[in-house]
Amino acid sequence: MKNTPPHHFNTISEYHRFRGLPKPEHPLMSVINLDEIRNFPTDGQSSWIFDFYSIALKRNINSTVKYKYGQQTYDFDEGIMFFIAPKQVFSVETEGDYKLSGWMLLIHSDFLWQSPLRKTINQYDFFSYSANEALHLSDKEETTIISIFQSIKQEYVSNIDKFSQPLIISQIEVLLNYSDRFYHRQFITRKIFNHKILNRLEEILNEYFNQDSLVESGLPTVQSIAKELNVSPNYLSGLLKTLTGQSTQQHIHEKLIEKAKEKLSNTNLSVSEIAYTLGFEHSQSFSKLFKIKTSFSPLEYRRSFN
Repeated sequence: MKNTPPHHFNTISEYHRFRGLPKPEHPLMSVINLDEIRNFPTDGQSSWIFDFYSIALKRNINSTVKYKYGQQTYDFDEGIMFFIAPKQVFSVETEGDYKLSGWMLLIHSDFLWQSPLRKTINQYDFFSYSANEALHLSDKEETTIISIFQSIKQEYVSNIDKFSQPLIISQIEVLLNYSDRFYHRQFITRKIFNHKILNRLEEILNEYFNQDSLVESGLPTVQSIAKELNVSPNYLSGLLKTLTGQSTQQHIHEKLIEKAKEKLSNTNLSVSEIAYTLGFEHSQSFSKLFKIKTSFSPLEYRRSFN
């Protein structure tokens, strides 16, 4: 396979030209029917960097096409969505010709200027999810998303007036909110996959806190655990909050407090020694966290067993 340097698209117009599409009808946004794209890469890896947001719904993906986000590979079938923020890298590996169907919405951040969405759009965690965390849609959900794409396109191809921008922005917000809802549904419905993550999380935390190397390595981080689970930190926390009501950091703290209680009740180690074995540089930090989580200081908890 041949590899090529990433294509960097500064404008939506540049992307249209690259894909063999007509000039966009609006310079700062575009809704693209993927059936109309003429230029698809073949036999190799192609990478893109956009200076704008991309929200895509793709179908008819076959086994000869692999989508990547960084070094991760998408795990999806038909009817999937993925979300790319400006400056992120998206890659495709192909063998032979291929053809996609679906829709893509491109939005330059300047289009959101002076609207609340300009700031709040970055609060949607799925713009920072890894590629293997694509959103899988049901037929009904897919119909809902496509109707919003089409409504946005219909609005900006009509006569532009003072109502156009706020109407389009409101529809983009609806699209993002539905996507957020569908992701939370996915957290719940993909039970086997999600329970494997929960079980593996428990194993990882037990391995962390049962080893002596915490003295050298320190406390586990959300990032290190997410990496071991092969998911992004934001996706992991979103999944855990939906399934358990607690974030990844809270799960780490719960396991830490559990181990601290064991040592306080079953050993003669001092509070400072326990803090050290659990990865804390300063015992005061350990004591403060223990007090927050249990309403007791470590010494008060130990005295309760005497």
